[in-house]
Amino acid sequence: MVKRIVPPEEPAEIHEVPLREALEERYLAYALSTIMHRALPDARDGLKPVHRRILYGMRLLRLDPGTAFKKSAKIVGDVMGSFHPHGDQAIYDAMVRLAQDFSSRYPLVDGQGNFGNIDGDNPAAYRYTEARMTDVARLLLEGIDEDGVEFRANYDGQSKEPVVLPGGFPNLLANGAQGIAVGMATSIPPHNAAELCDAALHLIEKPDAKSRALLKWVRGPDFPTGGICVDSKQAIAEAYTTGRGSFRVRARWQQEEGARGTWVVVVTEIPFLVQKSRLIEKIAELQDQKKLPLVGDIRDESAEDVRIVIEPKSKNVDPALMMESLFRLTELENKIPLNLNVLIKGRIPKVVGLAEALREWLDHLRDVLIRRSNYRKAQIEHRLEVLGGFLIAYLNIDKVIKIIRTEDEPKPALMKEFKLTEVQAEAILNMRLRSLRKLEEMEIRTEDKNLRGELKGINAVLASEAEQWKKVGEQVGKVRDMFGPKTPLGKRRTTFADAPEHDLAAIEEAFVEREPVTVVVSDKGWIRTMKGHVEDLSGLAFKQDDKLGFAFFAETTSKLLLFATNGKFYSLDVAKLPGGRGHGEPIRLFIDLEQEAAPVALFVHKGGRKFLVASHEGQGFVVNEDDCVGTTKKGKQVLNVDMPNEARAITEVLGDTVAVIGENRKMLVFPLDQVPEMARGRGVRLQKYKDGGLSDVAVFDAKAGLTWKDSAGREFSATMKELAEWQGTRADAGRLPPKGFPKSNKFGKVIG
Repeated sequence: MVKRIVPPEEPAEIHEVPLREALEERYLAYALSTIMHRALPDARDGLKPVHRRILYGMRLLRLDPGTAFKKSAKIVGDVMGSFHPHGDQAIYDAMVRLAQDFSSRYPLVDGQGNFGNIDGDNPAAYRYTEARMTDVARLLLEGIDEDGVEFRANYDGQSKEPVVLPGGFPNLLANGAQGIAVGMATSIPPHNAAELCDAALHLIEKPDAKSRALLKWVRGPDFPTGGICVDSKQAIAEAYTTGRGSFRVRARWQQEEGARGTWVVVVTEIPFLVQKSRLIEKIAELQDQKKLPLVGDIRDESAEDVRIVIEPKSKNVDPALMMESLFRLTELENKIPLNLNVLIKGRIPKVVGLAEALREWLDHLRDVLIRRSNYRKAQIEHRLEVLGGFLIAYLNIDKVIKIIRTEDEPKPALMKEFKLTEVQAEAILNMRLRSLRKLEEMEIRTEDKNLRGELKGINAVLASEAEQWKKVGEQVGKVRDMFGPKTPLGKRRTTFADAPEHDLAAIEEAFVEREPVTVVVSDKGWIRTMKGHVEDLSGLAFKQDDKLGFAFFAETTSKLLLFATNGKFYSLDVAKLPGGRGHGEPIRLFIDLEQEAAPVALFVHKGGRKFLVASHEGQGFVVNEDDCVGTTKKGKQVLNVDMPNEARAITEVLGDTVAVIGENRKMLVFPLDQVPEMARGRGVRLQKYKDGGLSDVAVFDAKAGLTWKDSAGREFSATMKELAEWQGTRADAGRLPPKGFPKSNKFGKVIG
């Protein structure tokens, strides 16, 4: 049997849309959806839609504080079915974070069962755990049944969900939020609720107060995991003013003494959002890589509380320096970003400061108060109307009963007879017989009087903005008392301190294991290190057309100083130099040495020494070694030279007499005190030349005499008496050197 293929019907009309326009329209819709309904919290209740729906779903299940727990699966199922048509795991993960006391400063969900831990272990599946709301969640929902907030249809139009919660708790800043949208993100660290309430009360008194003024109460973030914030007050103030910044948070530690002078460091609090197990793994990895030479061992002795024990390599180690090395290389110090990007009025994404964030919350509380007051006012007015009908019924009970029994349509008859409203007549007809015995005139009049008094108070609040803010202030004051500094949940956990100042050299040394090395520099400027102090370098291999330039002993913790022909000193860390069996790397990779410049000398920085530096033109001065150390790759200018003049010589000042020799093979000897000591400059003329320039310089002790080495390495010396004809004053021309002086015109002295 042959099947007949029926061609599809042609659409009635085809609309051509440019691909770019279609993509832009769809991507914009996606971006708006992500910003509005997923990533950014509402400034009013501090919640994202998924959290709001979880709490409202728990409210409908009557999971108030103190009631019986219900399975998390039931909560997730109800929320997913009624309000949040997304993955069940996404809803459960959001609920879990609301229950974790190490993720939420003020948990909104009270969990029973395994809800994960600070090590990063996953919670149990939702069929095994149970949950209910906390007092904080109850505050957020308080007034939702009294028309406190606006409702909208849920995703399928079958029921209603709140647009925002009444938010009687400063949740936005107290619990914080993290989220990544399209083209924007939010990162709000948690804060102390009592401090926020104090700041909010000040804002009620002085609505124009700026963020900086509120820092009198809000000192900074308050993380659920504690820690120490080591940022300056200026940096914190700047962050809260602009709504952007970050906070440096360090672990809290203490030193515990052991037997025979031994000690360990115990970490009791780690920074926010750091997984403890991953932190310990990272420290162990750094130990294996020999990047933590001061740390001997690390172990986790945590039970309910955090207890990480760190043993030093030896008891002579400085504990503060050991911890500084850990802070620099591990998450024991963490930077928590602040990006106060929130939805204003639930619609407009905006980065706000501290004052504006609290103002949004207070304005919302006032709006909720007005809505609840109007709702209660309508209830009271309805009840007063009903009570008026009950009073008429009580005073004419027999006549009322007779009308109800005899009339086919008693409602219009009652309304006509007693001049009742429809509401009053309906209330009388709906009244149960058992209520007749309760209908006493005094009770009706007492309830009427009480309700009228309450209505008067509500009308006074609705008529006066000052009264409204007074009520809001009372509400905020109650929250402050509930979570005050004397309560277990309200007590501040994160403290503030200045980061201790340490010697930078000591810190850098703490990152490197101290081992002897030999620094090898080739003739063409390639540098490398060899393990140990190697005397015999004859077996070293070099690149083609290259050979050994010079070598010297150092340690992995040493800092090298390179003096170049441009008159600059450059600093190099031995630990950062290439090792192994290769040819090394060009020195220029480690410093910004100009193409036309070349190295003059390279030696280990020891500190405290003095050098005599000199240029080709014969000018020079004495400089302190500590003034030669630069902190950047660009080096530090010490000897000022202009091309074609260049720095030519450097020697250590070990004596009281200077010997200078020029390219014209004329030598001059004069006292050192004729040369000034400077930190930077051109210096003074050391020797005068007709042709050529300076070749080398040396400083020696007059009592010991001048020594030099020839090309074969043999040492020669001459006493001051023998050098009498070469002695003169600075800037003289000099005479031909003594017999046996090397033709290289070099004294052969090397800085050690």
